[in-house]
This record gives sequence, structure tokens and C-alpha cells, in this order.
Amino acid sequence: MAKISVVGSCSMDLVVTSKKRPLAGETVLGESFKTVPGGKGANQAVAAARLGAEVKMIGRVGDDHFGEAILHNLKINGVHTGYVEPVTGMESGTAHIVLAEGDNSIVVVKAANDEVTPAYIDKALEALKASDMVLIQHEIPEETVAYVSEICAKYKIPLLLNPAPARSIEQSIIEKAAYITPNQHEAAILFGGTSVAEVLRKYPNKLFVTEGSNGVRYFDGHQEVLIPAYKVEAVDTTGAGDTFNAAFAVALAEGKPLAESVKFGNRAASLSVMKFGAQGGMPTRQEVEENLK
Repeated sequence: MAKISVVGSCSMDLVVTSKKRPLAGETVLGESFKTVPGGKGANQAVAAARLGAEVKMIGRVGDDHFGEAILHNLKINGVHTGYVEPVTGMESGTAHIVLAEGDNSIVVVKAANDEVTPAYIDKALEALKASDMVLIQHEIPEETVAYVSEICAKYKIPLLLNPAPARSIEQSIIEKAAYITPNQHEAAILFGGTSVAEVLRKYPNKLFVTEGSNGVRYFDGHQEVLIPAYKVEAVDTTGAGDTFNAAFAVALAEGKPLAESVKFGNRAASLSVMKFGAQGGMPTRQEVEENLK
């Protein structure tokens, strides 16, 4: 069983569905509103656990109702929560999501997720050292991402960096990460507008650019490779990227070849968009393997 540690955000998603996305200053009528557990870190932790990994979540929640619900949801999905401490007097992180016109728009409020500090990471050092793979994202402080990359480099733990939301980062973080998985927009910010083809060649078998319904692109040291996505009828694309990252990490941690690991991630992501909610459609290991056949 792969041992995965996820360092990242735990939030509550506040989701509105509408036929039309409002323009600036415009009011439109929505069709539904739901609150569902989310946060890129928690999403990836739940996805990895459903795929059969032993998962430890390292993050923070607020001492509010949302925090209690987030912790409960992690536990019932089989995620170890011993490193998810509530922050006294602070709200849990939230993501405000509009589902409209076949895609999503998201505003994230980090709140307690800003308390995932380097000092807090020290409390979870033994968990990190025992991991087959560590996943991290950008909904926590930048200095924490850098600190975790240093720890992983020191102890030779593979680090998968999902650089979302997009922001420029230190070159040292890029060098220390074993795998980096931006989408096209994030890659443009991460690498200063350098063409995808050029930057892929610079980071063979490390940089994997996700292209939504087109698939995932990387350079294998000899040629550029595109692993196509699986075509499905999407209900909610929220969390598809998190599902891909978790599945990709689990496959790699189990020793699967790169191309097979990407294919496994693509299949899991395609299944995740067929139901509502970031975590609502995240598939089990059995579902992914049956659909791969």
C-alpha cells in the first residue's frame, strides 16, 4: 500500500449552479446552492485514500462548524487526521464556486490554511519521512511550500508539486520537486511565458502539463508525449485536477511507469467529473481499474 502525505488546504466549498456566469455588475438567477468539503489538499487526500493509499493529511481548519465537517469528512474517507489541528478563533478556509456554462469559476479564501506554517510542518516531520510520495499545492503559504521541498530533498522523498492557484515560485522549489503538474495557464505564470514545448524539454519526465479534455503533455527525454483524456459527459469539473494529481501520485508511489501513471490519473479524473462536487465523484480503485479495461 502506497504511503502518501498531503500538505495543503482544507476548506468548505460553497457551490452555486447557474445556466449563466454573471458579468461584472450583473445579477443572474441560480439553480441550486450546496456546501461540500473541499480544498485542494483535502481533495487530493480523499482521492488518494479512495484509490487505496494510506494517506496522512497535514493541514489546518478553523474552530467552526465548517472545520468540524471537514474533519469528519476526511475521517469517513479513511484519511488520517492526526496532523489537522483547528486554529483557535479563526474561520476555516472557503472556496466560492460558480458552476455555469460547462465550467467553473472559483474564489478561494485561505483563512486557517494560512496557518500551515513551517513550524507546523515540523510537527509532522516523521509522517513526511515515512512517505512514499508527498503532495503539495499553492493554497498554503509560499514559505511552507519551499520548506517542504527542502525536507523532501534532504530525506529523498519524491515531491509532487501541483502549482495551483498559479503564482511564480523560486527556482529551487522547481529543482527539488520530483514532479510538477500545472495546467496551461499555471505553466505560463510558472515559467514566465516560455513556450510549453521549450519548458517541457527543459524538465523531461518532471513537468506534466494538464490540458483538460485534451489530456496531459510531457517530454520523455526523446519526444513530446500527449496522453489523451477520456471522453465523458461532464457534470461538474471541480476537483478533476485534484483527482488526477492524487491518482498520478498513487500510481507513481506504487512503481508504475510514467505513461501508465498518467493514464491512471486521466481515467480517475474523467470519472470524477461525472458527479457533483469536488469529492462527490472521486472514484474508488475498483472503479478506475474496471474502466481502464
